[in-house]
Amino acid sequence: MQVTNKTALVVSAHSADFVWRAGGAIALYAKRGWRVCVTCLSFGERGESAKLWRQPGMTLEHVKQNRRGEAARAAELLGAEAVFFDAGDYPMRATDELLYQLVDLYRTLRPSFVLTHSLQDPYNFDHPLAAHLAQEARIVAQAHGHNPEQAVLGAPPVFLFEPHQPEQCNWKPQVLLGIDEVWEQKRRAFELMAAQEHLWEYYTRVALQRGVQASRNSDQKITYAEGYQRVFPQVTDGLS
Repeated sequence: MQVTNKTALVVSAHSADFVWRAGGAIALYAKRGWRVCVTCLSFGERGESAKLWRQPGMTLEHVKQNRRGEAARAAELLGAEAVFFDAGDYPMRATDELLYQLVDLYRTLRPSFVLTHSLQDPYNFDHPLAAHLAQEARIVAQAHGHNPEQAVLGAPPVFLFEPHQPEQCNWKPQVLLGIDEVWEQKRRAFELMAAQEHLWEYYTRVALQRGVQASRNSDQKITYAEGYQRVFPQVTDGLS
């Protein structure tokens, strides 16, 4: 493992989103020695826990505890640390307190890049809200007048991971990340998310599809990949 002091931040609306959509990137960078922090704004306790709610006598608190445990174990398996905000879901509502907590995390962690949701999602309003929060917090963390005794944040690039129905979310896979070396790790993390077992095979197929596209767009043999869309231009000193 390459040892580094670099960090990455993942802003996930619900407790399982980061596993399906960015688990490969998380595991890959953790394997390289990066500190990877996953923030779960909510536990997905209302809208994404149907399997639990079908059980007799289920309570909101028990669902939260269950989903928190799943997410914490998945993050650990992927090599990341998990931070939970319990902001609620269906609906999720952004408060100034939540925003400033995220700003503090940016300034503490000082990520080299950020992963979050697509900017649009007509099927799940919590997802673009999480993306908005991630980017607003980034901007506030860059402001010299916000807690001026602290060092301001630089300009970490923001990558939007793949939504469940990308065609409906105006999302395009501009970056294809090969994850073959950590695929089995990501798949095991899938299987920790028992409340959403119906998504295990779906996101396996997504990874295979992006792998085909990654091979097609490179000279590499790639089986599994993740897709990302950039928010800001890539700054580089060369095009090859």
